[in-house]
Amino acid sequence: MRGLDNMTDSRLAGDRWGGETGVTGPARTIDTMAISYKSPEQIEKMRVACRLVHEGLARAAEACKPGATTAEVDAAAERVLDGIDAIALFKDYPGVTPFPASTCISVNEEVVHGIPGERVIEDGDIVSVDFGVKIDGWCGDSATTILVGEVDERTRHLCEVTEHVLGIAIQNIRPGVKWSKIAGYMENYARRARLGIVKEFVGHGIGENLHEDPKVPNFVSRELRRRDIELKAGMVLAVEPMCCLGGDNVRVLDDHWTVATVDGLPAAHYEHTIAVTDSGCDVLTNGS
Repeated sequence: MRGLDNMTDSRLAGDRWGGETGVTGPARTIDTMAISYKSPEQIEKMRVACRLVHEGLARAAEACKPGATTAEVDAAAERVLDGIDAIALFKDYPGVTPFPASTCISVNEEVVHGIPGERVIEDGDIVSVDFGVKIDGWCGDSATTILVGEVDERTRHLCEVTEHVLGIAIQNIRPGVKWSKIAGYMENYARRARLGIVKEFVGHGIGENLHEDPKVPNFVSRELRRRDIELKAGMVLAVEPMCCLGGDNVRVLDDHWTVATVDGLPAAHYEHTIAVTDSGCDVLTNGS
């Protein structure tokens, strides 16, 4: 089994989180973060990218049926970029080998960074699709977990809870709130539902680059307690909880990208790009 050190470059779906998780690498601590604040005009440019992401995920969901391959789902999302001057952020993302597709597609026990290919989707699968787009110099990033056919009750519960964890963040994002308060709400809800929480990957700032400061974990860590993040208008965050039916531990598969649960139990992943506004927040990847 490959160790977590192999996650150093595989950061498409969320920044790696250092500190107490044991993940090594050059991840910056909170006290060295350089947060970029966006103007209303820049946020509107990001909204254009985010609408493309939303549409791509909608097309992926339509294609995600029993008998389809994950490569076909990837192609369906990628077609949203046909004929326009935009790029899929994940394609050729650097790692041990460059990421070869436009979306990350992770099935069942796969958490994030799954490589689309010839895997056939079956009735009862859950399929997490993560998609990022850059247009006119600005990025958008979102993910959803698609339930295919007759999904068993426990796995359906996993998806509902994980999506609600993201909703908790959206409900509480506003200027002046410390991120640790929101992360605590998210973590507590997931734990009360008896779900594992992936801690090796966390949310992140986003703007002209896919991964910007600050890191925004979906749990309260020692590092976050030491240097908390106060939300301010103009911050734009990609918030992305990842929860598991079993334990918290994950591993990287032999393709150097796909991250899967160690115990083989299903995982879910939901993400929105969210701008902090003067009065609350604006979810840029909801299609509006």
